[in-house]
This record gives sequence, structure tokens and C-alpha cells, in this order.
Amino acid sequence: MTDQKPRVAILVGSSSDLDVMKKAGDILERFGVPFELHVKSAHRTPEDVDQYVRNSEQLGVKVFICAAGMAAHLAGAVAARTALPVIGVPLSSKHLGGADALYSTVQMPKGVPVATVAIDGAQNAGILACQILAVADEKLRHELNEFKRDLAEGLKL
Repeated sequence: MTDQKPRVAILVGSSSDLDVMKKAGDILERFGVPFELHVKSAHRTPEDVDQYVRNSEQLGVKVFICAAGMAAHLAGAVAARTALPVIGVPLSSKHLGGADALYSTVQMPKGVPVATVAIDGAQNAGILACQILAVADEKLRHELNEFKRDLAEGLKL
């Protein structure tokens, strides 16, 4: 995170999700993309989610990454409140291995899309957020192209 306005907001439904979602933050830091990370629950703190999302554009946010397990309503709750892109990260659980969160995240109603990555796919969520931002940021697009070339040459994340 930097002192600049956040371009990406990472929201998690519980503090227990932070270990997985740190990987999205690591990717954003790698590309110099300022971000914020907050614990906000669609079920336990819905008013807080509503207020944050509605004020997010004024804060500088351009993309949301939302992670939650089980019912995984956070990404949909955010997508219902903004026209900004929302990336959902379904999280694994001991009960259904994350399939419940995957279905909850990917099965959004018409008009409320959530781009969804793999279960625990925080790195890809970070990369996708960067790719969305790169549409209007030539320097970031160049860095992502170099990153993709490195992947093609067998270098690891």
C-alpha cells in the first residue's frame, strides 16, 4: 500500500480471509498499484459495505476485489452498489471445499456481473485488476506485457 489514492479496493468478509488475499495485494504492490484492504461483511456489517462502496469513487477506487467463503455474498453486494468492475474470489472452506463460494460468486443475476477467478485465486484477481487498469494506463500495460513474456519463458510468479 502507498500514500496515493487507492486504485483497487480489496474487501474480505472475515479477517480469516487475509492470508489468502495477501497474494492479491502482493501482485498489486509488484506493479505499483495503490490499494486498500478492508474487512467488511455483506452479512455482519452491510451498512458499512454500503457506505464504503458508495464513497469509493471519491476515494479513487477503480476496481474492487471481493473475497468471501461459504455464502460469498460480498462480491454481489458490492456489484449491486457500483458500476465499477468487481472481481470475486471464492474462498475454500472445510465443508464444501469452496464449491459453495464459487457458485455463490459466479451465479449473479443479469445486470450485476462479477468477474470470478478460481477458488483461492487471489493472485489472478490481482493480475486481472491490473489488466483492467491497464486499459487506460500504458505504463502498466507495458509492465503486464513483460510479466506475460516472463511467464511464457517459464519464470514463476
